[in-house]
Amino acid sequence: MRIKFILLMLILVSGLPVFAQDTDSTKIKLVELDSIIVTGDSYKKASNRNSALSIEVVGKDFLRQHFAGNLVQSLGHISGVRSMDIGSGFSKPMIRGMAFNRISVIENGIKQEGQQWGTDHGLEIDAFNVEQVTVRKGPVSLLYGSDAMGGTIEISRNPAPTENQLFGEAVLLAKTVNGTLGGSMMLGIKKDAWYTTLRYTEQRFGDYHVPTDSIVYLTMRIPLYGRKLKNTAGYERDISLFTEYRKRRYSMNYAISNTYQKTGFFPGAHGIPNISRVQDDGNSRNIELPYSSVNHFKVTSHQQYIWDKLMASWDIGYQNNHREEWSQFHTHYGNQPLPENNPDKELEFRLNTYNSLIKIKTINSATWEHSAGWDIQYQQNRIDGYSFLLPEYNRFTTGAFSVSTWKPTKELSFSGGVRYDYGKVNISSYADPYLETYLRDMNYSDELIEEYKWRSYPVNRNFSDISGSLGIVWNPKDIHWIKANIGRSFRLPGANELASNGVHHGTFRHEQGDPSLSSEQGWQLDVSYAYENNGITFSVSPFTSWFSNYIYLKPTGEWSVLPHAGQIYRYTGARVFFAGAEASFEIDFLKYFKYQFSGEYVHTRNRDERTPLSFSPPASMRNTLIWQSKLFNLYSEMESIASQKNVAKNELTTPGTNLFHLGGAANISIGGTLVEVNMSLRNVFDTKYFNHLSFYRKVEIPEPGRSFQLLIKIPFKQKLK
Repeated sequence: MRIKFILLMLILVSGLPVFAQDTDSTKIKLVELDSIIVTGDSYKKASNRNSALSIEVVGKDFLRQHFAGNLVQSLGHISGVRSMDIGSGFSKPMIRGMAFNRISVIENGIKQEGQQWGTDHGLEIDAFNVEQVTVRKGPVSLLYGSDAMGGTIEISRNPAPTENQLFGEAVLLAKTVNGTLGGSMMLGIKKDAWYTTLRYTEQRFGDYHVPTDSIVYLTMRIPLYGRKLKNTAGYERDISLFTEYRKRRYSMNYAISNTYQKTGFFPGAHGIPNISRVQDDGNSRNIELPYSSVNHFKVTSHQQYIWDKLMASWDIGYQNNHREEWSQFHTHYGNQPLPENNPDKELEFRLNTYNSLIKIKTINSATWEHSAGWDIQYQQNRIDGYSFLLPEYNRFTTGAFSVSTWKPTKELSFSGGVRYDYGKVNISSYADPYLETYLRDMNYSDELIEEYKWRSYPVNRNFSDISGSLGIVWNPKDIHWIKANIGRSFRLPGANELASNGVHHGTFRHEQGDPSLSSEQGWQLDVSYAYENNGITFSVSPFTSWFSNYIYLKPTGEWSVLPHAGQIYRYTGARVFFAGAEASFEIDFLKYFKYQFSGEYVHTRNRDERTPLSFSPPASMRNTLIWQSKLFNLYSEMESIASQKNVAKNELTTPGTNLFHLGGAANISIGGTLVEVNMSLRNVFDTKYFNHLSFYRKVEIPEPGRSFQLLIKIPFKQKLK
């Protein structure tokens, strides 16, 4: 059935261009004129005018200034967005205190699918290939389904050049903190209705420098030779192809990308710490056991057709996320034999995802606008390795939504919508015979053996729920923006929350799922005010959320029967409260100077346990002074991070810090080519500090020390007839 469905989609996609060729174009000029009017008002203003949610839009200038070779770390400079670092240059996003499966990353109209639930699993996207990012803060379940209840990060492309041309760029990257050497080459062509780009990227880096000589984990002091985290070297290799066709009222694009990452794990933070494993081997760029490798292959297609008052689009996609973790064979119970094939392959995930999204938008008048959509997703996960946390599963979800906007005046608009989702998950069971034998040898009772021998229970569950929202946007005199949005959101529990059972090295604990969990449900209120006039910009955005069944890992107080596992942490639903605010201020003065301020605060509370949630971000603010001329700019920034003492049970508190950063950019004309040079010096004073959200926080590993970064972009362009 699934194969027939995919073939049907491909036939329809191939047939749409044929249908488009015979279309009457007498009314196309009106459609094109409308699009010019919208884009001329700046994409950011248009986005905020059409949405009651808090939206941040950043383009190439922002991304170049804050480029880190890692998209999430670059977006961490946006108020309300945090980077959950993994320790080897990879990160995952957090928006207003929510992360993992509560944040959706959208690229080319399709949700990026991998192991979002894993704290040590990063985002597999080529940072060099990102041109524009839209961050939607707050519940976006209405448009993107259950995994977007905390917000979305939407990656989009800039419009194609208007002139026929051959163009491209070469980008070089170097960082001192881990000896990064990287580059990216892009070649593109715009010819009449066709627009195509091809990009290849590669980065290689060595062991990270940190401002400390040792760390302490479980009372054991572990030395760091040369102030380096041994075996945190790695490399990334990406290739992507994008092609677009526009003819009259029809447009389509296809995108193919493949991202491969391989990086080592610091031996003192994977498994049981051992001083002998962290001794210097004299090579800071080699990758030894333990390490991880991940390959993300993705194919997407977008089809769009415009009538007089109707626009229809179709997005389809296929993704294969293949992750492996390799570690010298070890077992938590001595009777498990060495595997015959790939004995050091600890675990493997092979996740295949199929997506389809159909959307229709109508503009019946100057005051009413309606949109509707229907999406389908099917996932298949398969596993391998001598140890695993998550079992095999199949997952199917589908949802339909309708959204309407009423604009009684130019300054005022109201929006509202409703969505229904259905999901089905089928998780395989697995009984571990070696664990059962071990428990019998340890003289555990038959009842306990029967309970714990199952590494995963069979789960066959159906879920369904409704989400909705109401919002208002008021824009008096075009210099004030007042927005408010209230929404009901939900999230279907993930396979890990329903059925995981085992030692998770990424969090250093025994994690158990609960097959009886219900879907998350909550209400969220978002209000924002913005002022923009005469070089002064100010905004403030308070928000609050209430969840009646927020799923989190709860320490049970039960001791795990698995050796070296400690107590059991079980996924549990609870009543949870979020509240916080973001504020920003910007002013231009003395012709060439600009001052920017941004700050954020998030408060979380588990009302059942009367404790904060784990991974609650500390308050922070940035003060930035910029000098900018036509071809040059310089900036200095002080980043202040408050201490985080409001922590969950068994979670470490984190002291605050002040960090200083410097940077600048220059556009230099060389042989008629305008070369872009960006330089930055992060953590100028080599301050030792901890990231409360870091994968390595629990083992007392500080963040990287002082780092100088150089980014050089060399573009070229040749007009074609």
